[in-house]
Amino acid sequence: MKIFLVRHGQDEDNARGILNGRRDMPLTKFGSEQAYAVAQKLKEYDIEVIYTSPLLRAYQTAQIISDVIAVDKVVVDQHLIERDFGVLTGRPVTDIPRYADKIIVSDKVNYFIEAKNAESFSALYYRAQEILNKIQKRHPDSTILIVAHGDIGKMIRGVHYGLNWEESLQTPFFSNAGILELFDHPHLYN
Repeated sequence: MKIFLVRHGQDEDNARGILNGRRDMPLTKFGSEQAYAVAQKLKEYDIEVIYTSPLLRAYQTAQIISDVIAVDKVVVDQHLIERDFGVLTGRPVTDIPRYADKIIVSDKVNYFIEAKNAESFSALYYRAQEILNKIQKRHPDSTILIVAHGDIGKMIRGVHYGLNWEESLQTPFFSNAGILELFDHPHLYN
């Protein structure tokens, strides 16, 4: 099994520096262009199935890619939805220190560990394990594309490489319309 992981293109909240979490904002024009450009790069791979988050920005990205690379099977899965940011949902990125005491600083993003009503990273990591197990069981010999979000994307990468959630946060930034190829790895997801 080979997995490609793509973060959605820029959405309206990304463009304004807003923490979107599970807000369901559409892609910007630039975000659609990013999705089209990443689709062009994915043409050379024989992707058989696309899994996507149900949130509009990821789903729109997946549909653009699907149209360009001619993959008919697009599976929407709740496991891929972005982390619930709780009280920080819809707030400017600059508000993180006002609502969160514990923050992990990484290369380009400051991750808040706890905020009122926010999903924990351990729960997010568990969701990443569940979706990778599901995909592995359903498509053991296939090339799969996952279209998701920044935080769940980092957890998927971490699970794949056997990292814990804290180590996963320290992996390189996962930019809008970025592509990660998760190479074959002996690590089992459960």
